[in-house]
Amino acid sequence: MIFQETPLPGAYVVELERTWDERGFFARAWCQREFAERGLTAQFVQTNVAYSRKKGTLRGLHYQAPPYQEAKLVRCTAGRAYDVVVDLRRDSPTYRRWFGVELAQATYRMLFVPEGFAHGYLTLEDETEITYQVSQFYAPGFERGIRYDDPALAIAWPGPIEIVSAKDRSWEDFAG
Repeated sequence: MIFQETPLPGAYVVELERTWDERGFFARAWCQREFAERGLTAQFVQTNVAYSRKKGTLRGLHYQAPPYQEAKLVRCTAGRAYDVVVDLRRDSPTYRRWFGVELAQATYRMLFVPEGFAHGYLTLEDETEITYQVSQFYAPGFERGIRYDDPALAIAWPGPIEIVSAKDRSWEDFAG
Protein backbone atom coordinates (compact mmCIF):
# COMPACT_ATOMS: atom_id res chain seq x y z
CA MET A 1 0.00 0.00 0.00
CA ILE A 2 1.10 3.53 -0.70
CA PHE A 3 0.35 6.01 2.10
CA GLN A 4 0.05 9.70 1.29
CA GLU A 5 -0.06 12.09 4.22
CA THR A 6 -2.79 14.71 4.16
CA PRO A 7 -2.53 18.22 5.62
CA LEU A 8 -4.33 16.82 8.70
CA PRO A 9 -1.94 14.73 10.86
CA GLY A 10 -3.07 11.13 11.19
CA ALA A 11 -5.35 11.15 8.13
CA TYR A 12 -3.97 9.37 5.06
CA VAL A 13 -4.96 8.75 1.48
CA VAL A 14 -4.11 5.12 0.83
CA GLU A 15 -3.46 3.83 -2.68
CA LEU A 16 -3.43 0.14 -3.46
CA GLU A 17 -0.09 -1.14 -4.68
CA ARG A 18 -1.37 -3.32 -7.51
CA THR A 19 0.52 -6.27 -8.97
CA TRP A 20 -0.73 -6.90 -12.50
CA ASP A 21 -0.68 -9.98 -14.70
CA GLU A 22 -2.85 -11.36 -17.52
CA ARG A 23 -5.72 -12.04 -15.08
CA GLY A 24 -5.89 -8.49 -13.72
CA PHE A 25 -4.31 -7.33 -10.47
CA PHE A 26 -3.86 -8.30 -6.83
CA ALA A 27 -3.43 -5.84 -3.97
CA ARG A 28 -3.78 -5.64 -0.21
CA ALA A 29 -6.55 -3.30 0.94
CA TRP A 30 -5.66 -3.72 4.61
CA CYS A 31 -2.45 -4.80 6.32
CA GLN A 32 -2.26 -4.31 10.07
CA ARG A 33 1.55 -4.23 9.99
CA GLU A 34 1.77 -1.53 7.28
CA PHE A 35 -0.74 0.66 9.13
CA ALA A 36 1.02 0.10 12.48
CA GLU A 37 4.35 1.18 10.94
CA ARG A 38 2.74 4.63 10.61
CA GLY A 39 1.29 4.60 14.12
CA LEU A 40 -2.19 3.69 12.84
CA THR A 41 -3.26 0.95 15.21
CA ALA A 42 -7.02 0.80 14.67
CA GLN A 43 -8.59 -2.60 15.18
CA PHE A 44 -11.63 -2.72 12.93
CA VAL A 45 -14.75 -4.32 14.44
CA GLN A 46 -17.42 -3.60 11.83
CA THR A 47 -17.76 -2.98 8.09
CA ASN A 48 -20.53 -0.69 6.83
CA VAL A 49 -21.92 -0.15 3.34
CA ALA A 50 -23.84 2.97 2.28
CA TYR A 51 -25.53 3.09 -1.11
CA SER A 52 -26.83 6.32 -2.64
CA ARG A 53 -29.09 6.25 -5.69
CA LYS A 54 -28.53 9.83 -6.83
CA LYS A 55 -25.61 12.11 -7.59
CA GLY A 56 -25.58 15.03 -5.16
CA THR A 57 -26.45 12.96 -2.08
CA LEU A 58 -24.61 14.19 1.00
CA ARG A 59 -24.04 12.06 4.09
CA GLY A 60 -22.41 13.50 7.18
CA LEU A 61 -20.54 15.01 8.83
CA HIS A 62 -20.63 12.24 11.47
CA TYR A 63 -18.52 11.18 14.44
CA GLN A 64 -18.89 9.42 17.77
CA ALA A 65 -18.05 11.13 21.07
CA PRO A 66 -15.63 9.65 23.61
CA PRO A 67 -15.24 6.97 24.75
CA TYR A 68 -16.60 5.62 21.43
CA GLN A 69 -14.48 7.62 19.00
CA GLU A 70 -13.86 5.62 15.86
CA ALA A 71 -11.25 5.37 13.18
CA LYS A 72 -12.47 4.53 9.66
CA LEU A 73 -10.98 3.16 6.47
CA VAL A 74 -13.23 4.39 3.65
CA ARG A 75 -13.39 3.20 0.03
CA CYS A 76 -15.79 3.90 -2.82
CA THR A 77 -16.81 0.50 -4.25
CA ALA A 78 -19.16 1.85 -6.94
CA GLY A 79 -19.40 5.28 -8.55
CA ARG A 80 -17.54 8.35 -7.22
CA ALA A 81 -17.69 10.50 -4.10
CA TYR A 82 -15.96 13.50 -2.59
CA ASP A 83 -14.94 12.40 0.89
CA VAL A 84 -14.30 14.98 3.63
CA VAL A 85 -12.75 14.75 7.08
CA VAL A 86 -12.67 17.46 9.75
CA ASP A 87 -10.12 17.47 12.57
CA LEU A 88 -12.00 17.80 15.89
CA ARG A 89 -9.01 17.15 18.17
CA ARG A 90 -8.82 20.28 20.34
CA ASP A 91 -5.08 19.87 20.95
CA SER A 92 -4.27 19.48 17.25
CA PRO A 93 -2.60 22.28 15.27
CA THR A 94 -5.15 21.55 12.51
CA TYR A 95 -8.20 21.71 14.80
CA ARG A 96 -11.35 22.62 12.79
CA ARG A 97 -9.58 22.27 9.44
CA TRP A 98 -10.95 19.97 6.77
CA PHE A 99 -9.52 17.90 3.94
CA GLY A 100 -11.34 16.42 0.95
CA VAL A 101 -10.40 13.83 -1.64
CA GLU A 102 -12.23 12.14 -4.49
CA LEU A 103 -12.73 8.41 -4.00
CA ALA A 104 -13.84 6.33 -6.97
CA GLN A 105 -14.42 2.73 -7.84
CA ALA A 106 -11.97 3.08 -10.72
CA THR A 107 -9.05 4.31 -8.58
CA TYR A 108 -9.34 1.98 -5.56
CA ARG A 109 -8.12 4.91 -3.44
CA MET A 110 -9.04 4.83 0.27
CA LEU A 111 -9.08 7.38 3.08
CA PHE A 112 -7.95 6.55 6.59
CA VAL A 113 -9.90 8.67 9.08
CA PRO A 114 -8.35 8.72 12.58
CA GLU A 115 -10.25 8.93 15.85
CA GLY A 116 -11.30 12.46 16.67
CA PHE A 117 -12.38 13.36 13.12
CA ALA A 118 -15.80 13.98 11.62
CA HIS A 119 -16.48 12.32 8.27
CA GLY A 120 -18.90 12.86 5.39
CA TYR A 121 -19.15 12.68 1.64
CA LEU A 122 -20.99 13.94 -1.42
CA THR A 123 -21.79 11.51 -4.23
CA LEU A 124 -20.53 12.63 -7.64
CA GLU A 125 -22.37 9.96 -9.65
CA ASP A 126 -25.65 8.08 -9.46
CA GLU A 127 -25.43 4.57 -7.97
CA THR A 128 -22.53 5.30 -5.60
CA GLU A 129 -21.59 2.88 -2.85
CA ILE A 130 -19.20 3.55 0.02
CA THR A 131 -17.75 0.75 2.15
CA TYR A 132 -15.93 1.53 5.36
CA GLN A 133 -14.43 -0.35 8.25
CA VAL A 134 -14.78 1.16 11.73
CA SER A 135 -12.86 0.62 14.95
CA GLN A 136 -15.85 0.94 17.31
CA PHE A 137 -19.30 -0.53 17.38
CA TYR A 138 -22.07 1.98 16.74
CA ALA A 139 -23.06 3.68 20.01
CA PRO A 140 -26.34 5.58 19.38
CA GLY A 141 -26.07 7.73 22.51
CA PHE A 142 -22.65 8.96 21.41
CA GLU A 143 -23.48 9.77 17.80
CA ARG A 144 -22.72 13.37 16.90
CA GLY A 145 -22.63 15.48 13.79
CA ILE A 146 -21.74 18.80 12.24
CA ARG A 147 -23.88 20.40 9.58
CA TYR A 148 -22.33 20.04 6.13
CA ASP A 149 -22.76 23.76 5.39
CA ASP A 150 -21.53 25.10 8.73
CA PRO A 151 -19.94 28.50 8.01
CA ALA A 152 -17.26 27.88 10.66
CA LEU A 153 -15.84 25.11 8.48
CA ALA A 154 -16.56 26.55 5.00
CA ILE A 155 -16.22 23.21 3.23
CA ALA A 156 -15.97 23.65 -0.54
CA TRP A 157 -18.16 20.80 -1.80
CA PRO A 158 -17.39 20.21 -5.50
CA GLY A 159 -20.96 20.14 -6.79
CA PRO A 160 -24.58 20.82 -5.97
CA ILE A 161 -26.02 19.16 -2.88
CA GLU A 162 -29.40 17.72 -3.83
CA ILE A 163 -30.28 15.21 -1.09
CA VAL A 164 -29.52 15.46 2.65
CA SER A 165 -31.30 13.59 5.41
CA ALA A 166 -33.37 15.56 7.91
CA LYS A 167 -30.98 14.46 10.65
CA ASP A 168 -27.91 15.74 8.76
CA ARG A 169 -29.66 19.07 8.03
CA SER A 170 -30.52 19.47 11.73
CA TRP A 171 -27.06 19.32 13.27
CA GLU A 172 -26.26 22.62 14.98
CA ASP A 173 -23.43 24.95 14.04
CA PHE A 174 -20.08 23.73 15.28
CA ALA A 175 -19.51 25.42 18.61
CA GLY A 176 -16.18 23.76 19.43
